[in-house]
Amino acid sequence: MARASNSVSKSYPVEHYEKSGIGFPVSVLTADEVDYFRSAVEALQEELGGKPSAADMAQTHIAFEWAHRLVTHTKILDAVEMLIGPNLLVWSTSIFAKYPRDPGFISWHQDGTYWGLDSSEVATAWVALTNSTVENGCMRVVPGSHCQPIHKHVDTYAENNQLSRGQEIAVEVDEKDALEVVLNAGEMSLHHVNIIHGSNANSSDDKRIGFVVRYITPSTRQSGHSQPVTLVRGIDEYGHFDLIPEGPTVGIKEGIAAHRRNTRALMESLRKTKGAY
Repeated sequence: MARASNSVSKSYPVEHYEKSGIGFPVSVLTADEVDYFRSAVEALQEELGGKPSAADMAQTHIAFEWAHRLVTHTKILDAVEMLIGPNLLVWSTSIFAKYPRDPGFISWHQDGTYWGLDSSEVATAWVALTNSTVENGCMRVVPGSHCQPIHKHVDTYAENNQLSRGQEIAVEVDEKDALEVVLNAGEMSLHHVNIIHGSNANSSDDKRIGFVVRYITPSTRQSGHSQPVTLVRGIDEYGHFDLIPEGPTVGIKEGIAAHRRNTRALMESLRKTKGAY
């Protein structure tokens, strides 16, 4: 694999995003907002048994008002618009939590391999609701790797791999090429759908929480079955997806029931494209 540069700007993401496939840190949430959203996530975690998996914490923006508020946050949308344009859909969301001394990790992979989307007009916002550090398992990327073709992946089913089948890119990744995406709570990174990325285990005594939003343009299509999406900015002149008409207004119990239905629908959608996460 060609050596990628680890020189990525610490300023606004647009300047280096096209070249590197990653832009960070972008300050988006105030301290009060971080407290609000983290408290909402932790309340949901408790309702789901204390340590739910990432798969169990998907599509919260459809079921919960607080999550809808986060995906429509003006500062997040402003940054995403500068990358992929003024018309934005939320395709999916996930919450990635790593608990203290959690052995779970995410192997090197490219999202574009198995999402079934026909466009690279996709930007993933990784919003830190806690500090995300090297010690607690922050995301790692190979800058510039989004310019490479989609590589073959293998299903490893490795123990503690947080991806559903332990999907891993079937080419060697030089660890010297890896860039640690360190974020303070309230900051976010933006990364390209085809960038090679992963994360290590949490070796610290601190929890790490990231709220992840995948934004797409309305011109994007999904192969197989597609789940409903949320129009969060601009207009949709294509109609490739069913639009969710408005934000959720139900309480947490009703929201959890809806959340479970939406999570199952997302996983079924991905199984009918190129696999599940």
